[in-house]
Amino acid sequence: MAASLRQVVAGSWRQPERHLLALQCAARHSRWCLITSRTFYTAEYDPNEKTFEKLLIANRGEIACRVIKTCKKMGIKTVAIHSDVDSSAVHVKMADEAVCVGPAPTSKSYLNMDAIMEAIKKTRAQAVHPGYGFLSENKEFARRLASEGVTFIGPDTHAIQAMGDKIESKLLAKNAKVNTIPGFDGVVKDADEAVRIAREIGYPVMIKASAGGGGKGMRIAWDDEETREGFRFSSQEAASSFGDDRLLIEKFIDNPRHIEIQVLADKHDNALWLNERECSIQRRNQKVVEEAPSTFLDAETRRAMGEQAVALAKAVKYSSAGTVEFLVDTKKNFYFLEMNTRLQVEHPITECITGLDLVQEMIRVAKGYPLRHKQADIPINGWAVECRVYAEDPYKSFGLPSIGRLSQYQEPLHVSNVRVDSGIQEGSDISIYYDPMISKLITYGSDRAEALQRMEEALDNYVIRGVTHNIALLREVIIHPRFVRGDVSTKFLPDVYPDGFQGHKLTDLEKRELLAIAASLYMAEQLRSQQFLGSPRISLAKLDLNNRELSVQLGDGTYSVTVSNNGSTFSCLSRDAAGNISIQFLGTVPLSIVSSTCVPLMKSWLGLQRKDWICPKQLLLIFFGAGQMNKAVAQLSPSFPFNFQAFKVNFRTVVDEQCYTTPFPNPTISPTTSFTGSTIWRFKQNQTNKKPTPSPKIFHGTGPTAEVLSSACSYLPPSKQR
Repeated sequence: MAASLRQVVAGSWRQPERHLLALQCAARHSRWCLITSRTFYTAEYDPNEKTFEKLLIANRGEIACRVIKTCKKMGIKTVAIHSDVDSSAVHVKMADEAVCVGPAPTSKSYLNMDAIMEAIKKTRAQAVHPGYGFLSENKEFARRLASEGVTFIGPDTHAIQAMGDKIESKLLAKNAKVNTIPGFDGVVKDADEAVRIAREIGYPVMIKASAGGGGKGMRIAWDDEETREGFRFSSQEAASSFGDDRLLIEKFIDNPRHIEIQVLADKHDNALWLNERECSIQRRNQKVVEEAPSTFLDAETRRAMGEQAVALAKAVKYSSAGTVEFLVDTKKNFYFLEMNTRLQVEHPITECITGLDLVQEMIRVAKGYPLRHKQADIPINGWAVECRVYAEDPYKSFGLPSIGRLSQYQEPLHVSNVRVDSGIQEGSDISIYYDPMISKLITYGSDRAEALQRMEEALDNYVIRGVTHNIALLREVIIHPRFVRGDVSTKFLPDVYPDGFQGHKLTDLEKRELLAIAASLYMAEQLRSQQFLGSPRISLAKLDLNNRELSVQLGDGTYSVTVSNNGSTFSCLSRDAAGNISIQFLGTVPLSIVSSTCVPLMKSWLGLQRKDWICPKQLLLIFFGAGQMNKAVAQLSPSFPFNFQAFKVNFRTVVDEQCYTTPFPNPTISPTTSFTGSTIWRFKQNQTNKKPTPSPKIFHGTGPTAEVLSSACSYLPPSKQR
């Protein structure tokens, strides 16, 4: 069994499977929803195995979509619940049925147990999968389902109660001989008692909400004053978030790693540990980047952590998928932190390295089937990395929520070994009412280096416009030397960026490449603009192709660039009628090209806001239509004497919302350097100006909009253009 599972897992990654699911919308929707997905688990479903006929998902967004995909594979009909603002959400369109459970606020919809119970009765659902968050760890919800004869896809109420209370879970962990953090095991009554306990334990200490999770109700105290303040704020936050203001205090492990063990148990006293996940990259105690396995653990430590996690699961008679979280110090001492009695957000990376479908296993266990695998069957096959893509501004405290509508959204599924778990599509709204997660981006490789390289490429090709997002931060994290070495801790972000995240800083080589490429593209556009239906246009000024002087504004600097007509002829797509060009290159540097005959750059022309910026590595050019380009070479002078000899790209055009890709060669700068990687040409429609502006624009990375100015441009009405 073990050998066959490993072989299947390895083989599945050589030819990733794509599924196109044409799913009919609910009756009130008149169109069909096309969902593109890529799965990397290999566990098969036995069609002769009896299961539930209908299952309701008490959640929304990407996790609801994730559960629906597995249910469809298992032949289970699905019911989605939604608030009134989510009536057109992707998970609603994917499900076989949908029921509105209230208005937008979560307390009146996704946390409204009465409305959800009514939806269960109305649709006659036999089981409920809670996903994560909302009611997933609510013992009262599980109890009400049991009283109605509806199966809860998760553990029983006893396990939820025991592990949901941090004080009780810590006592149970001690009795199960699980390593625990030194601290006070009871409930802290007031601020004075908190100070006394903190002194006995020794500073620093962690003040935590007993019923908390997700980083809420937690404060670190380094002295008596911070302890009093932390007690007050933590109790208030715990009461508002969980309806329970009880607190506990334990020793704070400074600069630890956050490593968790995935467990899977059935109702027949079988339990497995499915290896670990490294979750140390966090901001405000919330995870940002995860990977499996961890670079830090050796086989002996991994086994010890796994065995203790299973011992704890058996101690509470746990049955379902769950996660036991540990803090690990620099000497590989590990301490129990908490147990999450639900499907974890980052479960896909465990699925990648084991080949198991955890949602399928949860449904089988809830139906009463025993586990199909033994501990020896569980492989670590390859390496997986997950980045949480949020609608957040990473330049503000590493991520403050952003709201808006996704005006452009394209997932990088054309990159091999990439999985995207999302519950949104182009046109979706990121609302103030719910978590701002856009998607979970997962990449897999035979080793860590390959997985990280694929993640870098996937982030570079992820297109998100309309909201501010954190891709710039994610990309900088995965290429940072400390992260690449595996030198991480929960303090990684504040240590690496003590003054906050500032974006990518161009190296001299990157700067030279960008200057040369931008200048060549500008000249190419000028040459193309003189051609119309095979005949030259009448230009306001004649171009000097032998020696054209340009002034390139890059950041706060201005550089002289000479463009000549020596070099290879190459083809490109023409720009749109408004002359919009967008350069996407590594992140954060503003760029503009100004002809020597033009007026200075005018700040009033800077059109895009930060929410519209894109930040990957490759160059992104926005054109529309088709045309030919004459010879053009950019030579940086006098500091950088090299010619731009050849230019080849991959370009995409979007017509009627369909994307088409055509390969061109890679751009090359000789004799000393080359610019590699895929470059994308993409259509951008300017819907704000009916009359095109007379000059091209360049938008660069996540920096400010920049303008390309030239008096040599002429205007031709769109009706006469092709």
